[in-house]
Amino acid sequence: MTPPPPPPLGRSRNKDGFGYDPALDDTALVSVRDALAQGRWGDVRTLLAETGDDWDRRGHRLIVLATEPTSAGWAEDWRLAEPDSSDAAALHACAKVFRALRGKEDPVVARELCRAAARMAPADPSPWLALLILARRTGTDEERLQIFDQVRGRHREHHHAHFLMTACLAERQQGDRDDPFHEVYDFASWAAEQAPADSPLCVLPVVAHAERFRVLAAVGIEPRDPAYSRHWGSRRARQVMKSAFDWWLEWGTEEHPRRMVDLNFLAHAKYYEGRPGEAAALFNRIGRHATEEPWSYPDRDPGEAFRAVRSAATGRPR
Repeated sequence: MTPPPPPPLGRSRNKDGFGYDPALDDTALVSVRDALAQGRWGDVRTLLAETGDDWDRRGHRLIVLATEPTSAGWAEDWRLAEPDSSDAAALHACAKVFRALRGKEDPVVARELCRAAARMAPADPSPWLALLILARRTGTDEERLQIFDQVRGRHREHHHAHFLMTACLAERQQGDRDDPFHEVYDFASWAAEQAPADSPLCVLPVVAHAERFRVLAAVGIEPRDPAYSRHWGSRRARQVMKSAFDWWLEWGTEEHPRRMVDLNFLAHAKYYEGRPGEAAALFNRIGRHATEEPWSYPDRDPGEAFRAVRSAATGRPR
């Protein structure tokens, strides 16, 4: 069976105006993204310089900036003006990756630019992150693993890269049912165990569970509505969800740039596990920062799903 395609790229807004912004709650990033859309790449230079070697934040900011349709052109202007800038090279390469994913650029060109950017800043995992995003659509299993190893070798807890590998592994179908020994569960457990106790990767087993549901529901093995799926009620599922929720209560950091992604996956899982009170606490922390995944899984209207579950868990109107 063919796995479903990855979720769409960039910002989206459904018919009733419920919007998703991949910048999440990074207000500095939102401001700089608007400046870049007007050609002011100097603001990007300042933001990336301030980001430094906070690799998760740097990757998050580069990817969000690169998804904008006009970013490749402005990044190329910056790169031509400052050919020795590794930041300019990284943004240009990332933007070319997203053009390739839209069918507007040769993936070979995007791949070469990422590798060139990686050579300019050998310690930076961000060009390799862009390569992994490209390889998810265009690469082989072996290529994805090799690229992931390059990212992890530079930053062992790279949040986005671990999420990407989890999604890729979940799409490798094995049998005709939800196998509790599927490799995606082993990978997520291994990554969580290898990470420090306060690492957001402790939520990765929950992400693996949601990604596997996406694949199984898309091919008809699980109901498309998670409310009717027993996928969320297994003993293993309850264990990983409890561990992740306990992590959030004890360690959940307010500084990680992609923490809202974790909270959305966890709120989704806790609600469908049948723990609306715990889901409500998560929704209160999420506020308006909904993410398209996992509410869209497998092919649902994410705004409608998010509002319905939030209303049921918190008692607030949709």
